[in-house]
Amino acid sequence: MKVLILAAGYATRLYPLTLTQPKPLLPVAGKPMIDYVLDNLAPITGIDEVYVVTNAKFAGHFEKWAAAYATAKSGFKFTVINDRSTDDTNKLGAIGDLNLVLNRCNVDDDLIVVAGDNLFNQPLGAFGEFCRQKNAPVLGVYDVGSLEEVKKYCSIKLAPNGQIEFFEEKPKNPFSTLIGIALYFYPKATLPLIKQYVAEGNNPDQPGRLIQWLYPRTPVYTWTVPGLWYDIGSKETLDEANRIFGRK
Repeated sequence: MKVLILAAGYATRLYPLTLTQPKPLLPVAGKPMIDYVLDNLAPITGIDEVYVVTNAKFAGHFEKWAAAYATAKSGFKFTVINDRSTDDTNKLGAIGDLNLVLNRCNVDDDLIVVAGDNLFNQPLGAFGEFCRQKNAPVLGVYDVGSLEEVKKYCSIKLAPNGQIEFFEEKPKNPFSTLIGIALYFYPKATLPLIKQYVAEGNNPDQPGRLIQWLYPRTPVYTWTVPGLWYDIGSKETLDEANRIFGRK
Protein backbone atom coordinates (compact mmCIF):
# COMPACT_ATOMS: atom_id res chain seq x y z
CA MET A 1 0.00 0.00 0.00
CA LYS A 2 1.18 3.52 -0.84
CA VAL A 3 0.42 6.89 0.74
CA LEU A 4 0.23 10.13 -1.23
CA ILE A 5 0.43 13.37 0.73
CA LEU A 6 -0.95 16.40 -1.10
CA ALA A 7 1.31 19.35 -0.31
CA ALA A 8 1.54 21.49 -3.44
CA GLY A 9 -0.59 24.44 -2.34
CA TYR A 10 0.68 27.94 -1.61
CA ALA A 11 -1.59 28.75 1.39
CA THR A 12 -1.83 32.44 0.53
CA ARG A 13 -4.39 33.00 3.31
CA LEU A 14 -1.62 32.27 5.80
CA TYR A 15 0.83 34.86 4.43
CA PRO A 16 3.37 35.91 5.64
CA LEU A 17 3.84 32.58 7.51
CA THR A 18 3.78 30.60 4.27
CA LEU A 19 5.90 32.89 2.12
CA THR A 20 9.02 30.91 2.98
CA GLN A 21 7.58 27.75 4.54
CA PRO A 22 4.92 25.35 3.16
CA LYS A 23 1.80 25.06 5.30
CA PRO A 24 2.22 21.35 6.14
CA LEU A 25 5.62 22.13 7.69
CA LEU A 26 4.29 24.88 9.96
CA PRO A 27 4.54 23.74 13.59
CA VAL A 28 1.51 22.95 15.73
CA ALA A 29 2.28 22.36 19.39
CA GLY A 30 5.93 21.85 18.58
CA LYS A 31 5.89 19.62 15.50
CA PRO A 32 5.05 20.07 11.81
CA MET A 33 1.45 19.47 10.75
CA ILE A 34 2.56 16.75 8.34
CA ASP A 35 4.03 14.80 11.27
CA TYR A 36 0.53 14.44 12.71
CA VAL A 37 -0.59 12.98 9.39
CA LEU A 38 2.16 10.36 9.19
CA ASP A 39 2.33 9.59 12.91
CA ASN A 40 -1.34 8.63 12.82
CA LEU A 41 -1.14 6.75 9.51
CA ALA A 42 1.87 4.74 10.72
CA PRO A 43 -0.25 2.07 12.52
CA ILE A 44 -1.76 1.02 9.17
CA THR A 45 -0.02 -2.21 8.23
CA GLY A 46 1.46 -2.70 4.79
CA ILE A 47 2.43 0.88 3.92
CA ASP A 48 5.76 0.63 2.12
CA GLU A 49 6.16 4.01 0.41
CA VAL A 50 5.08 7.60 0.96
CA TYR A 51 4.85 10.06 -1.91
CA VAL A 52 4.81 13.78 -1.13
CA VAL A 53 3.69 15.90 -4.08
CA THR A 54 4.66 19.54 -3.83
CA ASN A 55 5.75 22.48 -5.97
CA ALA A 56 8.98 23.94 -7.27
CA LYS A 57 9.11 26.50 -4.48
CA PHE A 58 9.00 24.01 -1.61
CA ALA A 59 10.35 20.71 -2.97
CA GLY A 60 13.65 21.21 -1.15
CA HIS A 61 11.85 21.86 2.13
CA PHE A 62 10.02 18.54 1.92
CA GLU A 63 13.13 16.61 0.89
CA LYS A 64 14.89 17.82 4.05
CA TRP A 65 11.83 17.05 6.19
CA ALA A 66 11.42 13.55 4.69
CA ALA A 67 15.06 12.68 5.34
CA ALA A 68 14.78 13.80 8.95
CA TYR A 69 11.45 12.03 9.53
CA ALA A 70 12.67 8.75 8.01
CA THR A 71 15.76 8.83 10.21
CA ALA A 72 13.96 9.72 13.43
CA LYS A 73 10.64 7.91 13.25
CA SER A 74 10.00 5.53 10.42
CA GLY A 75 11.15 2.94 7.96
CA PHE A 76 8.99 4.42 5.21
CA LYS A 77 10.54 5.03 1.84
CA PHE A 78 9.87 8.63 0.83
CA THR A 79 9.62 10.07 -2.67
CA VAL A 80 9.13 13.82 -3.09
CA ILE A 81 7.53 14.76 -6.43
CA ASN A 82 7.92 18.30 -7.74
CA ASP A 83 4.92 19.24 -9.89
CA ARG A 84 6.96 22.16 -11.36
CA SER A 85 4.33 24.77 -10.48
CA THR A 86 5.58 28.08 -9.11
CA ASP A 87 2.43 29.85 -7.88
CA ASP A 88 -1.38 29.69 -7.93
CA THR A 89 -1.52 30.74 -11.59
CA ASN A 90 0.09 27.53 -12.88
CA LYS A 91 -0.67 24.98 -10.19
CA LEU A 92 -2.05 21.61 -11.28
CA GLY A 93 -4.70 21.30 -8.56
CA ALA A 94 -5.02 18.46 -6.06
CA ILE A 95 -6.51 15.95 -8.52
CA GLY A 96 -4.04 17.05 -11.18
CA ASP A 97 -1.22 16.36 -8.73
CA LEU A 98 -2.71 12.98 -7.87
CA ASN A 99 -2.83 12.07 -11.55
CA LEU A 100 0.75 13.31 -12.01
CA VAL A 101 2.02 10.97 -9.30
CA LEU A 102 0.06 8.00 -10.66
CA ASN A 103 1.67 8.47 -14.06
CA ARG A 104 5.17 9.64 -13.14
CA CYS A 105 5.68 6.98 -10.44
CA ASN A 106 3.74 4.20 -12.22
CA VAL A 107 1.65 3.59 -9.12
CA ASP A 108 0.04 0.15 -9.29
CA ASP A 109 -1.05 -0.48 -5.72
CA ASP A 110 -3.74 0.44 -3.21
CA LEU A 111 -3.40 4.14 -2.40
CA ILE A 112 -4.23 6.35 0.59
CA VAL A 113 -4.45 10.03 -0.37
CA VAL A 114 -4.36 12.66 2.38
CA ALA A 115 -3.82 16.40 2.59
CA GLY A 116 -0.62 17.37 4.36
CA ASP A 117 -2.36 20.00 6.47
CA ASN A 118 -4.84 17.62 8.13
CA LEU A 119 -4.43 17.50 11.88
CA PHE A 120 -5.41 14.22 13.52
CA ASN A 121 -4.97 13.40 17.19
CA GLN A 122 -5.81 9.69 17.10
CA PRO A 123 -4.25 6.75 15.22
CA LEU A 124 -5.86 5.77 11.92
CA GLY A 125 -5.02 2.08 11.98
CA ALA A 126 -8.73 1.19 11.90
CA PHE A 127 -9.06 3.21 8.69
CA GLY A 128 -6.60 0.89 6.97
CA GLU A 129 -8.44 -2.19 8.24
CA PHE A 130 -11.77 -0.82 7.04
CA CYS A 131 -10.35 -0.01 3.60
CA ARG A 132 -8.95 -3.51 3.19
CA GLN A 133 -12.28 -4.99 4.22
CA LYS A 134 -14.26 -2.92 1.70
CA ASN A 135 -11.70 -3.05 -1.12
CA ALA A 136 -13.55 -0.05 -2.56
CA PRO A 137 -13.02 3.72 -2.47
CA VAL A 138 -13.39 5.14 1.04
CA LEU A 139 -13.80 8.75 2.17
CA GLY A 140 -12.91 9.91 5.67
CA VAL A 141 -15.81 11.86 7.22
CA TYR A 142 -16.10 14.11 10.26
CA ASP A 143 -18.97 15.84 12.05
CA VAL A 144 -18.17 19.56 12.26
CA GLY A 145 -21.31 20.24 14.31
CA SER A 146 -22.40 23.30 12.32
CA LEU A 147 -24.39 23.65 9.09
CA GLU A 148 -22.63 26.95 8.43
CA GLU A 149 -19.24 25.21 8.62
CA VAL A 150 -20.40 22.58 6.13
CA LYS A 151 -20.77 25.28 3.46
CA LYS A 152 -16.98 25.54 3.34
CA TYR A 153 -16.61 21.81 2.69
CA CYS A 154 -19.14 19.37 1.27
CA SER A 155 -22.54 17.89 2.07
CA ILE A 156 -23.01 14.11 2.22
CA LYS A 157 -25.95 11.75 2.47
CA LEU A 158 -25.24 8.16 3.46
CA ALA A 159 -27.03 4.86 3.04
CA PRO A 160 -27.40 2.70 6.19
CA ASN A 161 -24.28 0.76 5.20
CA GLY A 162 -22.20 3.95 5.03
CA GLN A 163 -22.16 4.15 1.24
CA ILE A 164 -22.42 7.62 -0.27
CA GLU A 165 -25.83 8.36 -1.79
CA PHE A 166 -25.31 12.08 -2.37
CA PHE A 167 -22.26 14.35 -2.37
CA GLU A 168 -22.05 18.07 -3.11
CA GLU A 169 -19.00 20.32 -2.93
CA LYS A 170 -19.49 23.73 -1.24
CA PRO A 171 -23.27 23.28 -0.68
CA LYS A 172 -25.44 26.37 -0.31
CA ASN A 173 -28.07 24.50 1.71
CA PRO A 174 -26.45 21.62 3.63
CA PHE A 175 -28.75 19.15 5.34
CA SER A 176 -26.35 17.56 7.85
CA THR A 177 -23.20 18.50 9.73
CA LEU A 178 -21.19 15.58 8.33
CA ILE A 179 -18.43 16.48 5.88
CA GLY A 180 -15.89 14.61 3.80
CA ILE A 181 -12.30 15.47 4.62
CA ALA A 182 -9.12 15.11 2.57
CA LEU A 183 -8.54 11.48 3.57
CA TYR A 184 -9.22 8.97 0.80
CA PHE A 185 -8.56 5.34 -0.06
CA TYR A 186 -8.43 4.23 -3.67
CA PRO A 187 -7.90 0.51 -4.26
CA LYS A 188 -5.63 -0.46 -7.13
CA ALA A 189 -8.59 -1.33 -9.37
CA THR A 190 -9.95 2.24 -9.05
CA LEU A 191 -6.82 4.07 -10.23
CA PRO A 192 -7.81 3.99 -13.95
CA LEU A 193 -10.98 5.91 -13.03
CA ILE A 194 -8.85 8.73 -11.60
CA LYS A 195 -6.97 8.95 -14.88
CA GLN A 196 -10.29 8.91 -16.75
CA TYR A 197 -11.60 11.80 -14.63
CA VAL A 198 -8.63 13.96 -15.61
CA ALA A 199 -8.62 12.82 -19.25
CA GLU A 200 -12.25 13.93 -19.60
CA GLY A 201 -11.26 17.48 -18.66
CA ASN A 202 -12.97 17.63 -15.28
CA ASN A 203 -11.97 20.17 -12.61
CA PRO A 204 -8.47 19.16 -11.43
CA ASP A 205 -8.68 21.07 -8.14
CA GLN A 206 -10.53 20.30 -4.87
CA PRO A 207 -10.05 16.55 -4.31
CA GLY A 208 -13.67 16.11 -3.20
CA ARG A 209 -14.77 16.72 -6.78
CA LEU A 210 -13.30 13.36 -7.68
CA ILE A 211 -15.54 11.69 -5.09
CA GLN A 212 -18.53 13.63 -6.44
CA TRP A 213 -17.77 12.22 -9.91
CA LEU A 214 -16.90 8.75 -8.64
CA TYR A 215 -19.77 7.73 -6.36
CA PRO A 216 -22.43 7.40 -9.14
CA ARG A 217 -20.01 5.13 -11.05
CA THR A 218 -18.79 2.82 -8.29
CA PRO A 219 -19.67 2.32 -4.60
CA VAL A 220 -17.83 4.77 -2.33
CA TYR A 221 -17.91 4.12 1.41
CA THR A 222 -17.20 6.35 4.40
CA TRP A 223 -15.23 6.00 7.62
CA THR A 224 -15.69 8.34 10.56
CA VAL A 225 -12.46 9.94 11.76
CA PRO A 226 -12.11 9.59 15.54
CA GLY A 227 -11.01 12.22 18.02
CA LEU A 228 -10.06 15.70 16.87
CA TRP A 229 -9.56 16.83 13.30
CA TYR A 230 -8.52 20.29 12.17
CA ASP A 231 -8.30 21.83 8.73
CA ILE A 232 -5.84 24.70 9.00
CA GLY A 233 -7.09 27.34 6.60
CA SER A 234 -6.37 30.58 8.45
CA LYS A 235 -4.17 32.14 11.12
CA GLU A 236 -7.12 31.87 13.53
CA THR A 237 -7.51 28.10 13.08
CA LEU A 238 -3.74 27.68 13.35
CA ASP A 239 -3.72 29.56 16.66
CA GLU A 240 -6.68 27.50 17.89
CA ALA A 241 -4.97 24.24 16.92
CA ASN A 242 -1.84 25.29 18.78
CA ARG A 243 -3.91 25.88 21.91
CA ILE A 244 -5.89 22.61 21.63
CA PHE A 245 -3.04 20.32 20.63
CA GLY A 246 -0.70 22.01 23.09
CA ARG A 247 -2.92 20.78 25.92
CA LYS A 248 -2.82 17.15 24.81
